[in-house]
Amino acid sequence: MRISDQKKEKISEQILLLLFSSNPQPKFTLHIAQELARDEEFIKKMLLELKKKKLVLEIKKNPQGKNYKRRSRWRLSEKAYEAYKNIQ
Repeated sequence: MRISDQKKEKISEQILLLLFSSNPQPKFTLHIAQELARDEEFIKKMLLELKKKKLVLEIKKNPQGKNYKRRSRWRLSEKAYEAYKNIQ
């Protein structure tokens, strides 16, 4: 099944809003997928597209500074956070 560009935009907005509400605490891809009731691989694809647009930042290290092998955490970029904050 194929998802329209309009629906992808709405899902992207939901991702950004979820990350804004949890800012500055980053969220794992799994937690974002669970919150939005979507497939984890699909959410990861959407997050990577948002990363290309510089709206989210990918964190590949744990709080102790060690690299994750298969996981990523995500948070809003400063630019995106300021834009959302001004809207609120």
